[in-house]
Amino acid sequence: MEGNYYPLLKWILLAPLAGFLLNGLLGKKFLGERAGGIIGSLAILVSFVFAALSFSDLLNLPAENRLLRDTLFSWISAGTFSVDAAFRFDPLAAVMALVVTGVSFLIHVYSTGYMKGDAGYNRYFAYLNLFVFFMLALVLADNPLMMFVGWEGVGLCSYLLIGFWYEDPEKATAGKKAFITNRVGDAGFLIGLMMLSGILSANGVIGLDFETLRANAHLLGAYNFLGVAAPTLICLLLFFGATGKSAQFPLYVWLPDAMAGPTPVSALIHAATMVTAGVYMLARLSFLYELAPRALEVVLLVGCFTAFFAAVIALAQRDIKKVLAYSTVSQLGYMFMAAGAGAYAASVFHLATHAFFKALLFLGAGSVIHGMSGEQDLLKMGGLKKEMPVTFLLVATGWLAIAGVPGLSGFYSKDLILEKVFEHGGAFVWGVGVLTAALTAFYTTRLFVLAFLRQKRGTGHAHESPLSMTLPMAALALLAVGGGFFLKDRLFVFLDPAFVPAHGHTPEALRLMAFSVAAGVTGIIAAFLLTLPAPAAALKAALPRAHSLVYNKFYVDEIYGFLLLRPLRRFSDRVLFGLVDAGLIDGLLVNGTAKASYAAGRLLAKAQNGRLDTYALVFAAGVALMLYWII
Repeated sequence: MEGNYYPLLKWILLAPLAGFLLNGLLGKKFLGERAGGIIGSLAILVSFVFAALSFSDLLNLPAENRLLRDTLFSWISAGTFSVDAAFRFDPLAAVMALVVTGVSFLIHVYSTGYMKGDAGYNRYFAYLNLFVFFMLALVLADNPLMMFVGWEGVGLCSYLLIGFWYEDPEKATAGKKAFITNRVGDAGFLIGLMMLSGILSANGVIGLDFETLRANAHLLGAYNFLGVAAPTLICLLLFFGATGKSAQFPLYVWLPDAMAGPTPVSALIHAATMVTAGVYMLARLSFLYELAPRALEVVLLVGCFTAFFAAVIALAQRDIKKVLAYSTVSQLGYMFMAAGAGAYAASVFHLATHAFFKALLFLGAGSVIHGMSGEQDLLKMGGLKKEMPVTFLLVATGWLAIAGVPGLSGFYSKDLILEKVFEHGGAFVWGVGVLTAALTAFYTTRLFVLAFLRQKRGTGHAHESPLSMTLPMAALALLAVGGGFFLKDRLFVFLDPAFVPAHGHTPEALRLMAFSVAAGVTGIIAAFLLTLPAPAAALKAALPRAHSLVYNKFYVDEIYGFLLLRPLRRFSDRVLFGLVDAGLIDGLLVNGTAKASYAAGRLLAKAQNGRLDTYALVFAAGVALMLYWII
C-alpha cells in the first residue's frame, strides 16, 4: 500500500513536543505551577484529539487500504540506501496512538493533584510531555530507524523521570539502573537493525519503510551467520532489545526499581507507554518473525517463564508499588506468550486492556500513598475502606479486572491469550499460564485486602484524594469494566480485515475458560484466607526459607552483582583504567611524551653553557657536516 498523504499526523507528535518546550524553557518562574499543569495536560489532550480525528478518517477508507502517511523530509541518503523521516497511521498505529494519548492524558490530569507543591513541578510536566512525544514517535514511525529514535527517546525520558528526585541517591541510582539495563538490550536491537538494513541494501533494496521490508523480507532467507539463519538471528537480536524495554527475563531487573519515581510516572511507564514498546515492535515486524519460527519459540518460552517468575515474586512483596511492578512484568509475559504463539492481535488486545486496569491500579496506589502521607508498606495499612471510600471502589474495579473476573476487561484478553497458546500446541505453556492466572488473582487480592480491608495496622488518619486524582481513576475504571467487552471483536476486525468474529465458543474453548476462571477464583479465595493474621504467620513460620527467597526476589540482583557487575568493575578498575587509561594513555602517551621532551630539553640545555669555544666547535662541526652532505 502506498498510503494517503495526511498532514495531520505530525500534529499528534508536535502537541506534546510544544508542551515540553513551554514547560522546559519557561518553567515555574514564568509559567507558574497551575499554568504548567494545564499546558502539560492540554498538550496531550490535543494530541489525543488529532489521533481521534486521524482514526475517524482511517475508518472512512476501504479496509484493505487503511494507511495514512506523512513524510517530513529525507533523513538519510547514501547511494541506494535512503530513509525518510516519515510517519504512518494504520490500524496497529491507530490503536497504539489512542491508548498512549488517552491513558497519558488521564495520568497528566492526575499528576496535577499528586505533584502539587513539588519544587520540580514544571520540570516534571516537561519530562512527561517529552516522554509521550518519543513514545508516539516510536509507534507512528514509518521505518525501523525512526522507530529506534523513539525507542531511545523513551529510554532517556525513563531515566529522567525515574530519577526525578535525584537528590535522593537511591532514586538517582534507580534511574541509572533503568538507563544502563535498557542500553544493554538496545545494543542487540541496533545490531539486528544493522544486519537487516545491510542485507537488504546489498540486494539493491531502496528504502527501509515497513511496506518495503514486508515485500523484501524473503531475501533474508538466503543468508546465515555462524550457521544461524539470518531471519532467526535478526529476530532474536530484536527480541533481546524487547526484553530490555519490556522488562522480560533476563533484563527485567530495572522495572521494579523504577518505582523510585513519582507514582504517576510508574503508571505511565508500566501501563501504556515504554514497557509496551517491545510488544508493539513484535506486532509491527510480525512478517519477519513468521520467517523465524525458532525465534517465536524463544519469545513464547521467555514470555511464559517471565510471567510465572514475576508472579511468584509478587506474592511476598510488602511495598504496594513493588507488587504492581512485578505484576506488570508478569502481564507483559502474557503478551509475549501471545506473540510467540503467533496471536499478535491477542497480544495487542491484552496490551490495551492492561493499560486500562494497570494504570488504574497504579493511580489507586498513588492515591493510597498520598492519603497516607507517603506510606507504601502494605503491612502498615488496613481499614482504608472507611477512610478512602472512593479510592476503595475504584481500586476494587482494577483488582477484579486484573484477577480475570468474567465480564471485565482482563478476563477477555487473558483468556483469549491462553486459548491461542493452547491452540498453538503449547499445552505446557498453557498450564503455566493458568497457574500464573491463579497467582495473579492471589497477589492482587492480597494487596486489596491488606490495604483496604482487615484491621488498621498503621498510625494516623488517611484522607481521600482530590477530584483531580479520583476523576481520572474513575475514567480508567469505566474502561477496565467495559473496555474488554467493547474491543473483543471490534479490535480484531480492525487489525485484521480477514478476521471473522466468533459467535459463541467451541466446547474446548469453554473448558479452557472454565479452567482459567476456576484458577482465578481459587487465587482470590486463597488470598482472603491466607491474609488472616494466624494463617499468614503460620505459613511464614512453616516455610521461612521459601518466604525469604521469594521476598528477596530470588536474589537475582545479588547474583547479577556477583557474576556480572563485580567482575566488570574489577576489570574496569584494573585493566581499562589502571592499565589502558592510567598506564598506556596517561602514563605512556601523554605523560611519557612530556617526560621525553623534558629529558631532551635538559640534555640540550647542557650544551648552552656560555663558553664561546664550545659554541665555535659545534658551529664548525655543523658546517663540516653540511659540506659533507652537499659534496
